[in-house]
This record gives sequence, structure tokens and C-alpha cells, in this order.
Amino acid sequence: MLRRFLSCLAALILLAFATAAPAQSGRDWSKTVTLGSNGAFILGNPAARTRLVEYMSYTCPHCAHFAAEATAPLKAGGIRQGTLSIEYRNFVRDPFDLSAAILARCGGTAHFLANHEALFANHDAWIKQAQTYAAAQEGKPQRDRAEQIADIADKTGLIALLAKHGLTPAAQRACLADQNALSQVLNLTAGAWDNKGFNGTPFFVLNGKPLTEVHDWTRLKPLLPAAGK
Repeated sequence: MLRRFLSCLAALILLAFATAAPAQSGRDWSKTVTLGSNGAFILGNPAARTRLVEYMSYTCPHCAHFAAEATAPLKAGGIRQGTLSIEYRNFVRDPFDLSAAILARCGGTAHFLANHEALFANHDAWIKQAQTYAAAQEGKPQRDRAEQIADIADKTGLIALLAKHGLTPAAQRACLADQNALSQVLNLTAGAWDNKGFNGTPFFVLNGKPLTEVHDWTRLKPLLPAAGK
């Protein structure tokens, strides 16, 4: 009798733990960043059943607008739940974009998301400085690329901006001189043309399918599975 009672008690305890497990083990994926084999950063569960790729440029106003509209709902929905991931691939349009793209990578997966979001959240401010910088360079001899992007990062406020997010100016200058980072950004840019119908940023690929007519949150949102499904 005692043995039967203990067996029933143990079964009830196991049932209670099993019932509580899903709530206890739920993971918030919205802060998880991994580095893909192609050098692109992935936000969310890298094994998510819905995988979104965004080709983006940091100097692109449409990309900044998309980030302002879509980042919060994407992170609060499928990304947080682990059913959706977004892979950020660079498409570099100019030296300013190249400087920003390399700095976004600085600090690796621990810093990418903060860097990426800061660059878009402060887009208007640093782009104005970039325009001033470009005007001041007219007529001057073209610089070595490494020297140029380092000067851009300093004169347009990018180094000061990312220093607020835990990256020292010295660390950022080291990143700007990193040839491996430069190669990864340029390779991602070149790879954009492998997508049928690629026509500028932002450009999205959903589960391997290029979305040639989708360039904003209004058109993208209906194509994504509802959160929780």
C-alpha cells in the first residue's frame, strides 16, 4: 500500500513539472545574435522555420524608415518566440555606407544589434554630417580607402555615436582597419546580385524566395506568419 502511494505521489510530481515546463523554459530570442557562415549577422533563432533576409544600406533612407516601423513588432512577435529570424546582409552604396557597415560589425555578436539599431535610429543626424563632409571633399585628391573610411567615421560622428554603446574609439579604428571585415561586407554586397530581381535596398528574401515587389513594412507584414503560429 505504501509503495503504491509513493508511486502515485511521484507520478503527480512529475506531471506537475511537465505541465510547468513550457512556461519555465520559454526563451526570448530577440536578444540572440549569431554570425552566419557568409559573414552576415542573424537576429533570433537561427533554426527558425521562417527565415527573413534583408539586404540593407545604412545610408538608405528607406532602410532607416523600415527599421523604425518594423524592428519593434518583429522583435516582439516571431523573433522573440523563436519562429522567425532576420538575417542582415549589407549592400554597400558608397564610402559612408562602407564605414558604417564595418563599424556595425565591430564587437561581433555582442555589439552588433546595438550598433545596427543606433546607426538607423540616428540616421538623419549622421547623414547630414556626411553631406557636409562630402561637400568639403569636392575637388580634393581621392584618398586611400582605409584612410577615407576612417576619416568618414570620425568626421560624421559615427565613432562618437557607437562609443555611447560600449565601443572605444580605439576599438572602432581597429575594426575599420580590419581587412577581413572589409572583405565580408564587400562579399555580401556582391552577393545581392545573385537574387533574381534585386533592385536596391531594402530588399527581402523570405525562406529563399526573393520578394521583388516588397520594399516596406506595410507590404512585408502580411507575408509573415502571425505571431504565436
